[in-house]
Amino acid sequence: MVQRPLIIHTLKRIFPALLFMACAMVSGGCFKDEPLNAECDIIEATVSVAQPSATFFHESDTLVRVGSDVSSITFTVRRTADLSHMAPRFTITDGATIEPASGTSHDFSQGPVTYTVTSEDRKWSRRYEVAFHPVTVTVADTVRYDFEHYELDANYKRFYVWYEEDADGRHPIWASGNGGYFIANQSKGADEYPTTPSDGGVDGGKCLRLMTLDTGPLGRSTGRPIASGNMFLGTFNTELALRDALHSTEMGVPFTALPQKVTGYYRYQPGTEYKNKAQQVLTNRTDSADVYAVLYRNHDAEGRPTVLYGDNVLTSDLIVRKARIDWLKPTDEWTHFEMPFAELAPVDKELLRNRGYNLALVFAASIHGDLFEGAIGSTLYIDKVEITCLSEE
Repeated sequence: MVQRPLIIHTLKRIFPALLFMACAMVSGGCFKDEPLNAECDIIEATVSVAQPSATFFHESDTLVRVGSDVSSITFTVRRTADLSHMAPRFTITDGATIEPASGTSHDFSQGPVTYTVTSEDRKWSRRYEVAFHPVTVTVADTVRYDFEHYELDANYKRFYVWYEEDADGRHPIWASGNGGYFIANQSKGADEYPTTPSDGGVDGGKCLRLMTLDTGPLGRSTGRPIASGNMFLGTFNTELALRDALHSTEMGVPFTALPQKVTGYYRYQPGTEYKNKAQQVLTNRTDSADVYAVLYRNHDAEGRPTVLYGDNVLTSDLIVRKARIDWLKPTDEWTHFEMPFAELAPVDKELLRNRGYNLALVFAASIHGDLFEGAIGSTLYIDKVEITCLSEE
């Protein structure tokens, strides 16, 4: 049995029209005896327990939707949750089979359980690790990020991803647009991507380097001529990178303390030529970096889980706190920045303690990179970021 390459799954979902046309051109074969399905994906995973509130923070935590480029499925649970008899159920691609069987009980307190999905044609298989992550809700005065923990992405080994570590383990809470850049520039080395680690941090260690780059022929042909180096708390959805760029950035992670301000250090130099999306040089424009943060309710009025995207992360009615720097002065020296949170709406303290709010923290080399405008070569370095929070016992 052959393990199906993940890049096939991703590209098949991104370019369904191309696949249809290719199929139609092969002597009409796709319109005759349809072959058995070669897909072997888990589409979503669910867990049913007698008392959801004793195990999960929110009822919506019982369901995890699984992207095509994801091989690890994690349910977030309370620290006191009994994980000894969990029986997750899976929705998988048509005709595929899964082993162990969907709905069978396992002791997840001993660690992840590996499931294997096999395609209907029996030629392909794919392994998933399913885990339950117990979370302790704590109140911290200061949350610190120094960007020292990173590695090559697990699927393709072509670009860098970042994570945080604590007593509970490793947490991949950071995301960037590197996955989208990979689709258009698969021959690039990891250090040639928009978001990379860099030497020469504030204390001599590593720091974060964000650079605006040309996306190459494929990017230009799809109306996305540049990629602004970026880093944000949240998730990047590779499937949407070329079809719906603004919705590929799912902003924010659960946050259980009330943020007061964000501080850190930066260096920044804009590129020399500012271009619009049509690649016209705008001589009266100079690029600028962007740094901002928002705290928002992660469920709507009907209790449905909600995430903010690139097109509403600064404007949604769910936002209760917002912080943003108006302008970062270009400098080659490490320079301290501070941005306080403005109060936009009251915060429900009980909901906050129960992971009912997400915090989105965003850094970008080009302020209008989401519109594919900016200057090639604009470079932002970030290090020693701290979020000061209100401490309540």
